Amino acid sequence: MTDAKQQIKDTVTSNDVVLFMKGTKAMPQCGFSSRVAGVLNYMAIDYADVNVLEDENIRQAIKDYSDWPTIPQLYVKGEFVGGCDIITEMTLSGELDKLFADNGVSYDKDAAEKIREANA
Repeated sequence: MTDAKQQIKDTVTSNDVVLFMKGTKAMPQCGFSSRVAGVLNYMAIDYADVNVLEDENIRQAIKDYSDWPTIPQLYVKGEFVGGCDIITEMTLSGELDKLFADNGVSYDKDAAEKIREANA
């Protein structure tokens, strides 16, 4: 395993929720990363953010690690969940709430409902 892939594995297994993104959760650098970080921030999820723009090796290795071609990428309890479109759909359907609840990840249920109401 390459150093970058090992670093990714260590990150996703040592944090309950990880978002590999362009930019940071405080300052996303693309619209897709901004959307996912916005959902997680609004739902008060405690998550690690990894800025793939800071390390070209991580930027490529995360695509290989997940066998998923785009960024952002969300991991919960070491498992790849999806990118922006999947996270958006899961948020609107309530599946993301269930995923967090099933994995013991604390989140703001009222905020999740507000997202759904605003997009109904």
